[in-house]
Amino acid sequence: MSVVQPGSEEPAGADGSTTAITEALGDSFVLGKEHRREPAGPPAKDKHKEDGFLAFLRELPVLMVLAFALAILLKTFVVQAFYIPSGSMEPTLMPGDRVLVEKVLYHPQRGDIIVFQNPHPGAQPDRGVVGGFFHWLSEGLGFARPVDEDFIKRVIGMPGDTVEIRNHTVYINGQPLDEPYLTGPAKASMADYGPTSVPANALFVMGDNRGNSNDSRAGLGFVPLDKVVGRAFVIIWPLSRIGWLH
Repeated sequence: MSVVQPGSEEPAGADGSTTAITEALGDSFVLGKEHRREPAGPPAKDKHKEDGFLAFLRELPVLMVLAFALAILLKTFVVQAFYIPSGSMEPTLMPGDRVLVEKVLYHPQRGDIIVFQNPHPGAQPDRGVVGGFFHWLSEGLGFARPVDEDFIKRVIGMPGDTVEIRNHTVYINGQPLDEPYLTGPAKASMADYGPTSVPANALFVMGDNRGNSNDSRAGLGFVPLDKVVGRAFVIIWPLSRIGWLH
């Protein structure tokens, strides 16, 4: 009979053969207990996917706030969408068109199509803080029409210019103005006007539909430079009319 000496690495057993028996039986017998193989069950759920989806749900309110904040910044400082409510700029712009207006460091130039605030604004309804914010945001995204609508016209006279219309032609400082955007009927509809001088810090504007436009020739008057919102540069809706403005 073999005897295992103290300190030996051989596991204890009646005959010192436990290790050999275990190795021979493999994984079917471990430490005197039968090891039964369980039938394969359905695969465990992917915890990583679940955790990722829950994390997205937790972050969703923050993402929405950031999206609104970005929309506000874009509307205020960069670009804004506007709805065209009338036919005063036909055929360049049609009623129902939506345009984008650039604001960053914009300086008006003759021939630009500009959006500007009403030089003679009316009283505004009291919507409260929350209602006013959402109405302002929807206006900026082009989904709502403001009560006191902004205007969109073409810049004709710059500060200090002398504007005159005679024989259906616009003259700036005595020189005829080239207006390729006008239709024949629009030119023919222009009655004699002026001459008149444009004040400093103001613009003289007209609609391309000269026979149907409330502009600087009539009740609108001159447009102060500080009322200019920006330059319309592209039509974004409807899809059939998408294109750059000139």
